[in-house]
Amino acid sequence: MPWLQAHLEVDKSRAPLIELLFEQLGALSITLEDARDEPMLEPPPGAMPLWRETRVTGLFSGDTDADNLRARIDEVLDQENNRSLTLEILEDQAWERAWLEHFQPLRFGSNLWICPTGRQVDQPGATIIHLDPGLAFGTGTHPTTALCLEWIDAAELEGKTVIDFGCGSGILAIAALKRGAKQAIAVDHDPQALIATRSNAARNQVSERLITMTAEDFQPREADVVLANILANVLVDLASLIHSLVRPGGELVLSGILQHQAQDVAHAYQPAIPMQPPATLDDWVRLQGVRS
Repeated sequence: MPWLQAHLEVDKSRAPLIELLFEQLGALSITLEDARDEPMLEPPPGAMPLWRETRVTGLFSGDTDADNLRARIDEVLDQENNRSLTLEILEDQAWERAWLEHFQPLRFGSNLWICPTGRQVDQPGATIIHLDPGLAFGTGTHPTTALCLEWIDAAELEGKTVIDFGCGSGILAIAALKRGAKQAIAVDHDPQALIATRSNAARNQVSERLITMTAEDFQPREADVVLANILANVLVDLASLIHSLVRPGGELVLSGILQHQAQDVAHAYQPAIPMQPPATLDDWVRLQGVRS
């Protein structure tokens, strides 16, 4: 059975109205997306930001009258806000199969792979993380995550303790464990992120070496390696906490930083952790340093 999709691009202040409107008109699901390629990573605790220009998509049953749906939307919206409304027929398909066609194994560095269900990696001796997109951000496709995975691939982690601060799907903690880390602590303020992390850890058979904690329950402790892939402003605000988690001689890896933000973030961690020259991918930066 086909489906009917309604797309509307609006200012973020109007997005909640459109979401409610689609719901009242019988939408089976509603999705909010970035309409103008505006980067947004994991927000700070309690925040639910939207993009300045947000694309709201409502999925309706295929037997919905498209002309009637457009007319009912017209009744609520003025001409200016209704200008970007588009309706399209979405043919039914085997969604799991279609998703797999778009998510192929990804390599980071020389030996670390993210591999979705149903795919295989042929490289002998590769470190393979089996991961499907879940409830939380983090499949390795975003430059900030890719930069961290490349670091993990090259790092000496055997027998070390790791803190993944702002873990999302747990991909960094799991990668560190599969690269030989003794223990990883995954911390996040979002309970869904911790659910996804535990599920992914079980799939990769590293659950016995992984501890998951909410940010509220986390008791600061020192680790050999601290990974923090979160927003730059959060990295600055929490600099004193994050740097205190790194034992003397331990390593800190920071990501989620745009190039123009790198200097401010690095300054927040000096002089305790002087940063090496940044690694870059697209417009994003990874910073790393050793605590003196």
